[in-house]
Amino acid sequence: MALHPLAGKPAPESILENIPRLISQYYSLSPDAQEAGHRVTFGTSGHRGSSSILSFNEDHILAISQAVCEYRLAAGITGPLYLGMDTHALSEPALISAVEVFAANGVDVIIDAEYGYTPTPVISHAILTHNRGKPAGQADGVVLTPSHNPPGDGGFKYNPPSGGPADSGVTRLIERRANELLADPGAIRRTPWARALKQNNVHRRDYITPYVNDLENVLDMDLIRESGVHIGADPMGGSGIAYWKPIAEKYRLNLDLVSESIDPTFRFMCVDKDGKIRMDCSSAPAMAGLISLKDKYDIAFGNDTDFDRHGIVTPTGGLMNPNHYLAVAISYLFTNRPGWRKDAAIGKTLVSSSMIDRIARGSGRKMSEVPVGFKWFVDGLLDGSYGFGGEESAGASFLRKDGTVWTTDKDGIIMDLLAAEILARTGRNPAEHYQDLTARFGTPVYERIDAPASPAEKAVLMELSPEQVKATELAGEPITARLTRAPGNDAAIGGLKVVSENGWFAARPSGTENIYKIYAESFKGLDHLQQIQQEAREIVATALTGAES
Repeated sequence: MALHPLAGKPAPESILENIPRLISQYYSLSPDAQEAGHRVTFGTSGHRGSSSILSFNEDHILAISQAVCEYRLAAGITGPLYLGMDTHALSEPALISAVEVFAANGVDVIIDAEYGYTPTPVISHAILTHNRGKPAGQADGVVLTPSHNPPGDGGFKYNPPSGGPADSGVTRLIERRANELLADPGAIRRTPWARALKQNNVHRRDYITPYVNDLENVLDMDLIRESGVHIGADPMGGSGIAYWKPIAEKYRLNLDLVSESIDPTFRFMCVDKDGKIRMDCSSAPAMAGLISLKDKYDIAFGNDTDFDRHGIVTPTGGLMNPNHYLAVAISYLFTNRPGWRKDAAIGKTLVSSSMIDRIARGSGRKMSEVPVGFKWFVDGLLDGSYGFGGEESAGASFLRKDGTVWTTDKDGIIMDLLAAEILARTGRNPAEHYQDLTARFGTPVYERIDAPASPAEKAVLMELSPEQVKATELAGEPITARLTRAPGNDAAIGGLKVVSENGWFAARPSGTENIYKIYAESFKGLDHLQQIQQEAREIVATALTGAES
């Protein structure tokens, strides 16, 4: 895809979101429950949409919140519900709507003490901290965020007592009931905001201090301080903006807050590769501002709006490719965490780099490859059987130093600080460590491209079997695996992965567009990668034709 002319440049006034209109539409526009585009839809990261296109309006949040209340009742979840929001313009109206419903249903709901912003990992940490050693009265949570999506979007994520993203069984129940309530809202219970705040089941809590104080149990904060590593932290106008100063003060870090701006238009961002404002910390155009400061700091980092993703910037390498940093983090952690179980596995999504496979084999560690979505790492992180869980889109978490659970949702803050720990302990930044890995294991070339697909073709791709792949070679090498289920947990991957010794591709249909995504990687260079991509299209086309005939 060609870069947009505005990519990497400061956002011009002409593309800024009209925030007053967006919020007015949240309250004034009503979705039609019979219209597919207006209905509640839970993807891998909850329900997302925009009030301007009738996919994220007050009616949606009232219905989803009531559905969550009914799910909690049926599931016997009686503890508090930890509620957080990010800095998207629609998050605060959504929080008000959600609290009105939770209060009316008698749910003990906890919000930030100052009505401030709360990162996704902080909600996961709060849930797990409450639930530790409590078989009854367990807590759950909600985060109102569309992650790194453009400023006009809103999102609603539900985390059950496991602390991580709800699995598809739970989200299907909530989605189904929410759409029933969207069509017939009579069963929605609601208490006006001003009255709800006075009820004894609505509580305000300091989310910041418990999380910050606990960081020393997952990272070597003393080592970072003693090294004097100069850190640049760019909150990118996101929900962790109030966390970096307390972290720096408690642990006496040499940390500069690059920006303290909060603006729902995100006018301080550089434009992403497609010409949109998107708070994507894995995108070089979006991160251009921080990249320009790379020589000012020993290590720098940014995060997406809900702080569940990370972007690592080094003086030697600029913005690190997410796959590269995952590989370095895994290599470092499994060497420097003696408190972890010897059989603790490396968790990766099936579209993450095979560099991780090679690191696992080289270290004698078990690797568990699962479908796309962080929900697949929740159980392993919870019981300590996964030391690390990460996905190619720059989201990951790992265990405490003693091998117990930290969060079961992605935590961009600890992934940021881990980069500082790596530099402090080794004297070399993560980009330099990645060069060591390539010298040992080879240099992969990785890319994701899109190909057109009709709704019918996408449905067929979702249901392919390995036997429908007739090819025996991939880019000149024998095919060693044809996968439609993930090796790590035997869960359906919703597509196809084909593997050879030095390359692979995975094809997965988009949930929102008439395309399918081709992820591909080669350890033999760009020409080999392009050959894999071409043959991927041919293999998928042949499989689809065979399935339809």
